[in-house]
Amino acid sequence: MPVTALVSAKSCGVTTSALALTLASKRPSLLAECDPAGGTLRAGFLQGEVGAGYGLYHLAAAERTGPDALAQAFASHLWPMDDAGHRKLLPGLTDPGQAAALGRTWPALSEVMHVLAEEAGYDVFVDAGRLALESGRLHTTLTPAPLLHKADLVLLVVRGTEQSLTLARHVIDPLRAELAERGSGPDALGLLLIEDGPYRAHQVTEALKVPVLAGLPYDPATAGYFTAGGPPPRGYGRSALLRHARTATEQFEAAASRRAIQQQYPPRTANPQLAGVLQRLSERGGARG
Repeated sequence: MPVTALVSAKSCGVTTSALALTLASKRPSLLAECDPAGGTLRAGFLQGEVGAGYGLYHLAAAERTGPDALAQAFASHLWPMDDAGHRKLLPGLTDPGQAAALGRTWPALSEVMHVLAEEAGYDVFVDAGRLALESGRLHTTLTPAPLLHKADLVLLVVRGTEQSLTLARHVIDPLRAELAERGSGPDALGLLLIEDGPYRAHQVTEALKVPVLAGLPYDPATAGYFTAGGPPPRGYGRSALLRHARTATEQFEAAASRRAIQQQYPPRTANPQLAGVLQRLSERGGARG
């Protein structure tokens, strides 16, 4: 299954989209909240249920001990979002000041995510937040660049509005160049369109010269629930957002498979020390407490 990173030029619903995709997937799924500006699901969707003792920041210290420690910490800091434990969340930072400590953790964390996707069949979605550029390149602290470099797909989330497309134009060329030079190739880049505004998918593709790989409807009721938590809206399970998100996950898997075939990637050799991740995930539904 693919590791898919979601980013935006400005707030376009990256976290809401990533959460919808994670909850709607037909397969086991993980949402890794890796926005250096801080996570929002802990205080919003989960309404404070997850304390600061869980989450992304704690993986930095574990990574410094070694791959096995990182694998164990990763499994211990996943929070189940359903009773069966098939939908998991790696909660994000509670303080943007913590982002600097993760600089050397991102590459190792990316490897763990790929093991989870390739060996355990998880759909992995990375909320990478808003892109930050420095001298035409991804900022090394304000953007989790190594996660984008190694992702199977990098989705720039845009809305069908003139404002959103204008902002997106400024980041597409630097992002494409970054993926060409340091990532898996510029064809890893695609668009996820939030269908809010007058522009349709083919118009957005033409305007930005990047393919729209999937679209999600503008669904304020469900999006509001994902943002603030509380009681789910009436008809939540049959909502347009979840139905389209389920289709989108299949479209992303197909796109990633096409890329792998076209580029004839050699099979990834998993670090045997990361086997602890799979063992821990199979033994427990995730952390609670």
